[in-house]
Amino acid sequence: MTHRIVLYDDLSEIERLTEFMDQLVEELELDFADGYNLHLALEEACSNIIRYAYPGETGKTFCLDVEANEKSVVFTLTDSGIPFNPLENAPEVDITLSAEEREIGGLGIFLIKNVMSSVAYERRGGENILTMTYLRTH
Repeated sequence: MTHRIVLYDDLSEIERLTEFMDQLVEELELDFADGYNLHLALEEACSNIIRYAYPGETGKTFCLDVEANEKSVVFTLTDSGIPFNPLENAPEVDITLSAEEREIGGLGIFLIKNVMSSVAYERRGGENILTMTYLRTH
């Protein structure tokens, strides 16, 4: 099974992403916890693209492709924004510190890495490609 959604660089698009993810979770027959975690991870990854990929520009798009089978779900986000590897450039998060003590940023990537089984980034053909794999447990 494959699905694709093209989103604009506008935070109002998170609503369309939520609808897309709701349908996907239902189609994949994921339990509530898995569906919720995937929602959070995808919302975080897409929000980062919307906020940071196209500084000073509007009307740009990016794609979310989903390939699923009985063992895994692979989410691929592709944008033509500024080069940015979130796996290298996000600050390290010390979750043992209180919210007041922690530096701002990096919590979203931490969440994505903890929800997904694997996360990979590459820059190819002028595009950022973030591939997140979720191994199905049910």
